[in-house]
Amino acid sequence: MNNKFGAVSPQDNMKLKTLNAQRILHYCASAWVAVALFGQWLFAMYIVVVFGTPLVTGTVNESSFSHIIKGYVNGDSFGNFMMFAHIIPATVLSVCGTLQIIPYLRQHFPKFHKFNGRLFLTIGLLGAFTGLYLTWARDTRLSDIGSIGITLNGILIPIAIYFAWKHARLKRFNIHQRWAIHAFLLINGVWMFRLLLMVWFLLNQGPNGNSNKLDGPMDIFFSFACYGLPMLIAELIMCAKRQRNPNSKKVILSLAVTFFGLLITAFGVIAAGMMMWSPRIIEVLF
Repeated sequence: MNNKFGAVSPQDNMKLKTLNAQRILHYCASAWVAVALFGQWLFAMYIVVVFGTPLVTGTVNESSFSHIIKGYVNGDSFGNFMMFAHIIPATVLSVCGTLQIIPYLRQHFPKFHKFNGRLFLTIGLLGAFTGLYLTWARDTRLSDIGSIGITLNGILIPIAIYFAWKHARLKRFNIHQRWAIHAFLLINGVWMFRLLLMVWFLLNQGPNGNSNKLDGPMDIFFSFACYGLPMLIAELIMCAKRQRNPNSKKVILSLAVTFFGLLITAFGVIAAGMMMWSPRIIEVLF
């Protein structure tokens, strides 16, 4: 603040100097994590209510999961097991994953971070393998071409998990963190696909370049962008942190792209919550 002579005090001058693009990027990235945390936990609530309730109440039948591509099928014991092994652990993934990327927990509770990380990566592997099985062995897909992007997503997950695990064991924590972030984003690719699709529908007031089989041009684009875009933003953020000039062009570019990702994620969580998750939760509970 200005003093009575209109000058800036040394303390306020220091605050102004530290309020640079790099620091704003840090706040923007933190906000992105907070939005993702809320969206992930909302998604976890959706899974518990919509998929957990029939299991607990013993009312599992084909009509219980008629809203997904290929849900419960009478007589298909192994296929049904693989479906539940893919869907139900997603609740744990949603909770564990967001806790892993909170710096305070990493710094003050390292043992929990280590245990939680192992749990997250293990269940992430399970999700990748069961997802690939359901897509191609059980024909849980609407079209072949529309499934290519998500299939690549499932293939990249074990690769990212391997390197995250390897570098953690070797105590190369900077490299481990990079791969762990990419593993987190890949594991949540299908979740982000839903957000992108809902934002697109919201902006266009309906489908535009989409099809019922998810093989329209925008469907295919989103099937790659749902993990490619977040991974690009993550790389830009990590690159910006290494810059000595806190207001360099790379930092400013990273800030702009990260803010764009924050907006998409925020609107996506709102849109998916209103159009997909909340109606199903209300339908099951009431």
